[in-house]
Amino acid sequence: MKKTFDSGSVESICSWMGEHVAHLVPEIEHRAKAELAVEINRMKGERDAIILGHNYMEPALYHLVADVTGDSLELCRKAAVASQQVIVFCGVEFMAETAKIINPSRTVLIPSEKAGCSLAQSITADDVRALKARYPGVPVVTYINTYADVKAETDVCCTSGNAAKVVAALDSDRVIFIPDEYLARNVARETGKTIIFPDDGSNGCGPNTFIGWHGKCEVHELFGVQDITDVRRQFPDAVVLAHPECPPEVVEASDFSGSTSAMIAYVQETDAPHYLLLTECAMADNIVAENPAKELLRMCSHRCPHMAQITLEDTLAALQNLQYEVDVPEEIRIKAKASIDRMLEIG
Repeated sequence: MKKTFDSGSVESICSWMGEHVAHLVPEIEHRAKAELAVEINRMKGERDAIILGHNYMEPALYHLVADVTGDSLELCRKAAVASQQVIVFCGVEFMAETAKIINPSRTVLIPSEKAGCSLAQSITADDVRALKARYPGVPVVTYINTYADVKAETDVCCTSGNAAKVVAALDSDRVIFIPDEYLARNVARETGKTIIFPDDGSNGCGPNTFIGWHGKCEVHELFGVQDITDVRRQFPDAVVLAHPECPPEVVEASDFSGSTSAMIAYVQETDAPHYLLLTECAMADNIVAENPAKELLRMCSHRCPHMAQITLEDTLAALQNLQYEVDVPEEIRIKAKASIDRMLEIG
């Protein structure tokens, strides 16, 4: 992300905000946010810190202070090569854990200790051990949206952007794919596999099968086909992009499905009259700020309550006080890192 303003100047930041986010951030807030951003950017140098910002961060934080922005996979890669002593992860807890797993000698901070994830909370390490005991020898693919102890029970992690590639690399006709039900269903369809769910009473596990789990993202499960139908009735020329965590019927009805970074690239590289993004709302705001000529429809009112916990104020407090440090027990970290390393090797 190329910054076109002086990150140490309140006036320069205010000017940029007036040009790029005036329709998203009230003008009365510009100076206050600019002052916070300037202090955060100053503190980064003082603390030898880098700020990683997920695509779901609110626009002021995403554009004004994040050194690197991206989806889970991109930030995972950047965390792996970060040279700074302090990593401030503006995302949710499992993402900050991943950064710590990869960088055990670094101080990893998360601006809010309440930034959880409904999907990560849907499965435990005990659940994974039970699945492995029920299906011995079947490789476990775990979505990166999970906590460290779950990753530690995993053969290989994946993201929404590389899930199909990870599954193909295993060369196994049976795969335990957890915990996102909708991502599993979408990847199963993409890779030509059937899917079963053990807690539904499915005991058999024949060849070419995914063994899934009923975890869901509390944001993406809210989207339905009717949303697409309603928008297309008014905007028949709209291009609809859906995140793979959306229900399969929503993905089927969309024009494109991909990770948050893939969705951003699609909008930037194509020219459509209107775009509709079926994902967390803040990302559309961030795209508009960088691509003012793009027409993104404003149907979405689905904001992740956990991502929304991360603010400029809390990011500054994290740097000032080195608070909400993320720690992962070494035994778990080593096992979890192996599953992440395998993912990064695959790509």
